[in-house]
Amino acid sequence: VKQLKSGDMKKNKPGTAATATEQRVTRRRYNSPLRQQQAARTRESIIAAGVKLVHSYPAWDWTNLTALAVGERAGVSERTVQRHFPTERQLRDAVLQGVYDESGIGLDELELGNFADITARMFGYLSSFAVAPQPVTDPTFESMDTLRRDALFGAVVRATPDWTEQERENAAAVLDILWNYPPYERLMLAWGFDSGRAIGALTWVIKVLAQAIQDGHRP
Repeated sequence: VKQLKSGDMKKNKPGTAATATEQRVTRRRYNSPLRQQQAARTRESIIAAGVKLVHSYPAWDWTNLTALAVGERAGVSERTVQRHFPTERQLRDAVLQGVYDESGIGLDELELGNFADITARMFGYLSSFAVAPQPVTDPTFESMDTLRRDALFGAVVRATPDWTEQERENAAAVLDILWNYPPYERLMLAWGFDSGRAIGALTWVIKVLAQAIQDGHRP
């Protein structure tokens, strides 16, 4: 009788082959492709909600871009947002990437020949925000600014194979000034230009300068 009871206990003891199989099935079900697709859709909806939020902000200040605010806009809980983006920096980086993707402007396609057109597209996109961006000190924006400057410098380098490093930097730096928001803002506020006229004036001077660089006119 003792042997029989002992055998029965071994059969039903947790951790047997039957129980381990059930655990593996449960684990596979939990990590199913359907759940992964749902998680991806939730992540996308969170980013989309963040992009909509920053479009409505009165300034290029993302201090209110919190997990709670984005979750409310996306229709999910704050905890759900934090599960996808554990830190505020990760959330902001993802939203900035969403803004970048929405703009349709690819830095990898930047050349001096199309720089004016890309600048026009960029300013046109900025005008879709409630108030156009203002320079702020934020690691997320600083990293994107570094990418922009590197792409611009690369375009100048490819167009000036025999220039010195300083000459290339001078040319890229001046182009970068025209590619930034303050000149655009100055034309609209001080000169009363509308957005289209400001973009036209800036792209005109960018084209003139870009052509001068391609023709070998050193700074």
